[in-house]
Amino acid sequence: MDEVDSAIVRELQSNARLSNRELAARIGIAASSCHVRTRLLRDRGVLAGFHAEVSLAKVGLTVQALIAFQVRPLSRQVIQGFRAFALSLPPVRAVYVLTGNDDFLIHVAVPDLPALHGLLMDHFSQRKEVIGFRTSVIYDYASQPLLTFPATE
Repeated sequence: MDEVDSAIVRELQSNARLSNRELAARIGIAASSCHVRTRLLRDRGVLAGFHAEVSLAKVGLTVQALIAFQVRPLSRQVIQGFRAFALSLPPVRAVYVLTGNDDFLIHVAVPDLPALHGLLMDHFSQRKEVIGFRTSVIYDYASQPLLTFPATE
């Protein structure tokens, strides 16, 4: 990643809907060079995708929570199975496999607290590998969507 690649990534993180011409103008390079560099960033996996950010509250998912799970026995099969199960549930936004006291941290978004309770009781607590979980409701959050990359030449 050089300074131009970093600038392309930074601009696309800010607005992935920029046309190639607009992107090139913001960075100060030719549109043809910008197109080639952007394609190479995609080919190398630096740009993994372009996504629309959705307001969960605006689509009726007003309660978000983080749920820490402990599962047993700890084996590759159990970890992969529980991860796949969690990702199959529509309220699940992200699954993190962890080290330490907790084995998983799962981010969920649901319409209300009864829906969160139902998710826990009707889905997660029914899993035989789950030996415990703790739920933290998210009151507010801030994220840092822009990554910066040091230039390497």
